Amino acid sequence: MGFFDDLVKKSNEEAAPSQTSENKAERITFSRLPADLEGFKALPEADMSTPFKTAALTVLALNYFSSDKELCYSMLDFIKGPKPLTPYEKQFINDRFMDGKDYIPRSYFSGATPQNDYKPAEPLSVVVSENPYSYDDENYAKLYLTSGGADSPRKVTLRLAKDGKWYLWEQFLLSGIREPESSDPWA
Repeated sequence: MGFFDDLVKKSNEEAAPSQTSENKAERITFSRLPADLEGFKALPEADMSTPFKTAALTVLALNYFSSDKELCYSMLDFIKGPKPLTPYEKQFINDRFMDGKDYIPRSYFSGATPQNDYKPAEPLSVVVSENPYSYDDENYAKLYLTSGGADSPRKVTLRLAKDGKWYLWEQFLLSGIREPESSDPWA
């Protein structure tokens, strides 16, 4: 190997991400749907011991908005831990649902696509994945969820607290996606 080959090799090693080259993806399955906040807190995933569990709980909570907005907010406050929803965040969530787009959070469940009007497969499950840069910031995790109606995964940022739990820091799950075929005049 020549001098320049050694420099390129060393440069590539230094630029390599700190995580392993194998990206982890976890399927979180909800065996039952909670009827209230206490049921939500009783879910096994509600121990929030991994960022994957908290990311999946975010999808589940957002799916309650169209039937019970206050329950949705309470669930989100629970997974946000010491930093509850601000009035701005509540308004942002409200705005995303204004045009009857309750299918957006449903689109993150496995099997939900525009072709089946975002009807998810049962039991409900969410696939959460990481990439080589997911843990670049200390005590934060940037994980990704795939929507059946979007071309690229959407990010959820979680923060590790002193109690060892991963709390929701911010989510970008409510961006627009393809309309369900039943309401798309061009489909």
